[in-house]
Amino acid sequence: MAGFFDIKARKEAAAANGGSTKTAPTKDTNRLQPWVEKYRPKSLSDVTAQDHTITVLQRTLQSSNLPHMLFYGPPGTGKTSTVLALAKELYGPELMKSRVLELNASDERGISIVREKVKDFARMQLSNPSPGYRDLYPCPPYKIIILDEADSMTQDAQSALRRTMETYSKITRFCLICNYVTRIIDPLASRCSKFRFKSLDQGNAKKRVEEIAQKEGVRLEEGAADTLIRCSEGDLRKAITFLQSAARLVGAVSVQKDEDAMEVDEDDKEGNVVTVKSIEGIAGVIPQDTIDKLVNAMQPRSKGLVYEAVAKVVTDMVADGWSATQVVTQLFQSILYNESIPDIQKNKITLVFSEVDKRLVDGSDEHLTILDLALRISNILAGA
Repeated sequence: MAGFFDIKARKEAAAANGGSTKTAPTKDTNRLQPWVEKYRPKSLSDVTAQDHTITVLQRTLQSSNLPHMLFYGPPGTGKTSTVLALAKELYGPELMKSRVLELNASDERGISIVREKVKDFARMQLSNPSPGYRDLYPCPPYKIIILDEADSMTQDAQSALRRTMETYSKITRFCLICNYVTRIIDPLASRCSKFRFKSLDQGNAKKRVEEIAQKEGVRLEEGAADTLIRCSEGDLRKAITFLQSAARLVGAVSVQKDEDAMEVDEDDKEGNVVTVKSIEGIAGVIPQDTIDKLVNAMQPRSKGLVYEAVAKVVTDMVADGWSATQVVTQLFQSILYNESIPDIQKNKITLVFSEVDKRLVDGSDEHLTILDLALRISNILAGA
């Protein structure tokens, strides 16, 4: 009977019988993770390209006195990663669960959740860290509530949050994360210190992608890293996902034989390299020669010939399954950077693009819309 209450003895007995109270993690667990999670920044210094924001937060970290915060900016720029890295540096692994509450847009976050779950966590008394733990981490006397994608919260839920933020500000700090700061009501925004996260510049994003490729033993073709950044449009999360998908596609991923050594797969020795073409294929980017064919078909000539040429190219594009939105994006860039087209014509063409983009959003037929766009641009180029 005494052995029943002796936890240490019970663990030893379980181990002797081949069982265990906790299953040991396999070596493959870390390798099988999505690279986005595997290489998520662990500390503030790991966050890429947001120098101003990180500098301010590191200074705030030294005083351990955080304000309420509002992080806003495009997706994939490191907003959630930054606040989680900040929380880890403040509380360490032990206190993270009891001191940090994270709610995402996938969770229900109506007014009832704000009044119950958020409010209950906000007023909960703080637990003291174990002796010696405070020497390792600051453990300030407050909790953090992270509301990710706060711009998707209802107006009522945001209004209900105002009072909670004020009442429990001594023992709770809020961090709101959103893509569009204009969708956060003014009373909430005025209670927070705002931090803008900008799209990653070419240099920093390229450096990070190449670093991940090197760690994973993936070989990149010349220009592949630049193509990744261009296709992801400043979204580092998208760039890393494209890289992983392309590496799997060509079989250019290293195989981990033990915890420290990375060994290249046999197939990789034969020259499996992530190419520009494979990245463009995964990202759904239309080949430049296809766009050039459409631009050439739109060049001024007799109206009957223009229609025939444009209709043939557009029909081929639709048959190949290219997205109309992608056609609009790439055709717009191709025309905008074409120096042979006068600015006055570019001005008129831009208005046509904005109208067509709105139609596509409203659900118009893609084939007819792209055909109409191409013929209208051809008329403008012809001076009609």
